[in-house]
Amino acid sequence: MSDIKVVKTKKFFVVNAGTTSSSGLDASEASSGSKKAVGKSKTGPECKEKSSAGKSDSSNKAISAPKSFARRDHLREIEKRIQQKWIDNEAFKTQRKSDKNGNPIPKYLVTFPYPYMNGRLHLGHAFSLTKAEFTVRFQRLLGKNTVFPFGFHCTGMPIQAAANKLKSEIKLYGCPPVFPVEEEKQSNETEEKSAESVVANKSKGKKSKLLVKGMTKTVRQWDILSKMVPEAEIPLFAEPEKWLSYFPPYGVSDLKSFGCCIDWRRSFITTSINEYYDAFIRWQFYRLKEGNRIRFGKRPNVYSILDGQVCADHDRASGEGVGPQEYTIIKLLVLPPYPPASPLNNPSLAGKKVYLAPATLRPETMYGQTNCFVLPEGSYGAYEMANGEVLVVSERAAKGLAHQDYTKEWGVSVLLQSLKGSDLLGLPLKAPNAVYERIYTLPLLSISMSKGTGVVTSVPSDSPDDYAALRELKEKPLFREKFGLTAEMVEPFDVVPIIEIEGYGTTSAVTMCERLDIKTHRDTEKLKKAKEEVYLKGFYEGVMIVGECKGMKVCDAKPVIRQSLLESGDALTYLEPESMVMSRSGEECIVALTDQWYLSYGDPEWVKTVSAHIHSDRFNNFHDKILERFDLSLSWLKEWACSRQFGLGTQLPWDKQWVIESLSDSTIYMAYYTIAHYFHGSSNAENLTGSSSASGIAPEQLTDEVFDFIFLHRDLVQPSTIPLATLQAMRDEFEYWYPMDLRVSATDLIPNHLTMSLYNHVEIWKDRPEMWPLGVYCNGHIMVDAEKMSKSKGNFLMLLECVEEFSTDGTRFALADAGDSMEDANFDRSVANNAILYLFTEEEWFRGVLTDYHADSLRTGELSFMDKTFSNEMDFQIEATKTAFEQMMYKEGLVRCWFDMMIARDIYRDWSTRCHIPMHRDVIMRFIESVIVMMSPITPHWCECLWEALGKDGLVLDATWPVYTSYNKLLRKQYLFFRDFMKNIRLAAMKVKNPADKKIAHVYLANSYEPKKVTMLRYLQTIINSDGSFSSDLMSQMKSYLEGQTDLKKDTKILMQFGAFMRDEAKERGPDALASEMAFDQKAILQENSVYITKALELTGVKFYNVEDSDVPGDKKKMDTAVPGKPAYHFFS
Repeated sequence: MSDIKVVKTKKFFVVNAGTTSSSGLDASEASSGSKKAVGKSKTGPECKEKSSAGKSDSSNKAISAPKSFARRDHLREIEKRIQQKWIDNEAFKTQRKSDKNGNPIPKYLVTFPYPYMNGRLHLGHAFSLTKAEFTVRFQRLLGKNTVFPFGFHCTGMPIQAAANKLKSEIKLYGCPPVFPVEEEKQSNETEEKSAESVVANKSKGKKSKLLVKGMTKTVRQWDILSKMVPEAEIPLFAEPEKWLSYFPPYGVSDLKSFGCCIDWRRSFITTSINEYYDAFIRWQFYRLKEGNRIRFGKRPNVYSILDGQVCADHDRASGEGVGPQEYTIIKLLVLPPYPPASPLNNPSLAGKKVYLAPATLRPETMYGQTNCFVLPEGSYGAYEMANGEVLVVSERAAKGLAHQDYTKEWGVSVLLQSLKGSDLLGLPLKAPNAVYERIYTLPLLSISMSKGTGVVTSVPSDSPDDYAALRELKEKPLFREKFGLTAEMVEPFDVVPIIEIEGYGTTSAVTMCERLDIKTHRDTEKLKKAKEEVYLKGFYEGVMIVGECKGMKVCDAKPVIRQSLLESGDALTYLEPESMVMSRSGEECIVALTDQWYLSYGDPEWVKTVSAHIHSDRFNNFHDKILERFDLSLSWLKEWACSRQFGLGTQLPWDKQWVIESLSDSTIYMAYYTIAHYFHGSSNAENLTGSSSASGIAPEQLTDEVFDFIFLHRDLVQPSTIPLATLQAMRDEFEYWYPMDLRVSATDLIPNHLTMSLYNHVEIWKDRPEMWPLGVYCNGHIMVDAEKMSKSKGNFLMLLECVEEFSTDGTRFALADAGDSMEDANFDRSVANNAILYLFTEEEWFRGVLTDYHADSLRTGELSFMDKTFSNEMDFQIEATKTAFEQMMYKEGLVRCWFDMMIARDIYRDWSTRCHIPMHRDVIMRFIESVIVMMSPITPHWCECLWEALGKDGLVLDATWPVYTSYNKLLRKQYLFFRDFMKNIRLAAMKVKNPADKKIAHVYLANSYEPKKVTMLRYLQTIINSDGSFSSDLMSQMKSYLEGQTDLKKDTKILMQFGAFMRDEAKERGPDALASEMAFDQKAILQENSVYITKALELTGVKFYNVEDSDVPGDKKKMDTAVPGKPAYHFFS
């Protein structure tokens, strides 16, 4: 610290490079940043270590100088020293603990989804990670024996696919490769799920969007690796084993630099290269199969033709969470004879029935068919099915059909004749359920060939698009003649009413087109709006008026009508992904029926058990929205393909041609953590694969019986080669640490990993529900400076990059400030920069106080009003911080334990300085120690350093939460009154332009309201919310109330204005603002502190008056503005 100059001024200790605040209350409020604008200090440009973009600020020469990074570099030196101290003290090494009576000390097990090791950790990992990191440190302060284990995920397709891709690039383009020059183009296409899709997947919500990004320039694996790996080493990554040995150690070092309190003895990587974990996963799957949770059969799955296997979420480049969607193909028979020039006269089609095959999500509407649409320029084909029938569809759809058991050879489509859409126009068709005996094929220019089959059946009664297109063909003869269509193919076909919707009639599409004045098929936005409205209304509220289900609601009729079409042979089931899915191999996926081992998620009794657990008092979901997301996932997550024939991982033990996929091998590994140190056991995480057992146990000794003994509390049927004492110790470890107290994750894992984890825990420990997870916390994603993290925007931040630029504790501070809810949070780089200043400055101030403490310069003895209110405010903030941390509201907790504590300190410090009264030793030392302990989960290195400076034994990590008593509510009201008084009188003084006019101040105090206003306040007290807010229709509520009160009605206008004023007061001051009279003597408090008030405002005198007294001198208008708790002021010379 000798390189940092500390100056003692007549006010307080400051650092010559800038302070957390300047003198006085304004400055203390600036330093706090307040709850609304955390970290926005008014300390001037010299406070920033770097600009928000991470570059030197050219507008400030001081920043560009090397010394401008001294504060950050000072923090980094502390961090490195403290991290070594933790290592030397084995601070994070955890084990079972008992008290002096032999009773287990309460424990707390926190876990975090192990990150995938195909690259370095970034800020997104760090944000979610901090929720676990802060919590495990906080729980340790509460006296619990905590453990935070951490593994690294390598299972599945991504690493294998990337290695294969690199190998292919080297083979094609050399080493180093010389790639062909390509022009880069990027497009962002937002694909909205249609209303039809919503109807088909109502369990997943009625509105959603998928952003599909397309780049015409090929993304090269070599180029990706070149940003992370020395070029000479890149060729080694053509083998997947290199990835497993290269990136996990960087994950360890990055997390160590971030100060994580991880027990590294329990760390490991997945896949069969780790034979211990491999044995654990085999045991897990045997137990799932034993419970009939794993079954075999053909099931629809998103599938990559190129990879030749199912493409699960972790195998995808895009489209995570997208599943199969079920369509109904309607078979529209092409009626012979075919036109002489038609390609359908190809001999290969002779004697075969040819069908145009539109795919629909609304088979119940087929009664209203008037025609069929194709894209004139679209490419189609006549494909032969296994039963000899020929379907006319797009090539894309033909691939899907071939993989859904409709062709003679699975996966092979048989093309008999290529066709253009124009070849199909004017063909007569026989449509199932249609009232017309024959309909015709017509053109529609808006058909997408990348969705469905490229063929669209037309129901203009309920489809605005169909109605607009058909009407245009009817009204524009020249337009239809352009496609060789005659009048008889179009004009006779009127709209057929099939569904009645209240408010829309029996032809809802016609109604909406008229309402929105839709003229042509080019009115795309209007048509989109019309479609969204009538499709949802029709499905959920419409009633069938024709057919076998006449009188039934459409949503109930759909499955009945669909089944009839399937049974009659007029339709067939067709599946494709809900929206585009791209595999990591770079191919668009289809849906295939595959022989597959699958987990039977969705079994009713399994769902019921999981649901009952998460809705029980034993389970902490932290946010109602988290529980809602789990309920939603349980409603739609069904059979899950749990094995692959390609990728890294554990072989399915009873069918070794299959490898267990990456989501399925990561559901109960939290239990493995409890005994992992027996196999890996290195404090430096140097034995991630278990190549040298820490306990002498060999992988082959870990039989299913051994795992049953450890995890299921079963007896050993046959003696194990592992010593019984060791087995018992491992069982005791599991029994001590389980169940898992907290799982922390981002929200995007709720639909898969987190729900699957609950399912698996419930099954594996079905006889021991006390072992099921106790809590799950989920957060949103992280943005940087209010923008989504993106490499193209230059704001994609790696974890180590943040540590080096903002320091570890500065980064952690900003991440705590980023947000608490499930909504996306914001990492503000200016907050991280300001955090450097805050920590640096407060360290120096704390050390200055310690100097005074050792010099006996601090006051002792009786406590003054300011001592008492400051100490009482500490009680309040310590309790509020504890409450926030218990709820994992770390942004709120940071406001309490840092910013609000500093505001209280600044007021106390300013009073001490201006009144020349030394701070009270016990009060200020309690403040310093409390801040250090409360901030230690967030800024542990800074706190550990100052814990040393306090001369405390041991580590702050092992300190106890600050002692507090229930705060004195009356005393806190007095404190808040005085705090707000000082703030407001300062603002009032600033508005006086001539300094000579503010030498003396009169302060006017009101202690009560007139009776009518008291009545109004009592009414407002009955409708105010606990946070000081009112409902949006408050004005209407007040008006209705006043008009019903005979004695108040005539004063409605005045009392409405008063009510609006008090609404604003309550918003600022809380519900106490509505008190009808003061609970304490305002005047006495101000008179006791008149010396401070005079000096703080640089006055020559100040006087206080109760406005209820007689003969109060001064400005009458000013007096009238005083209300209880909010004095008025008058300045004069």
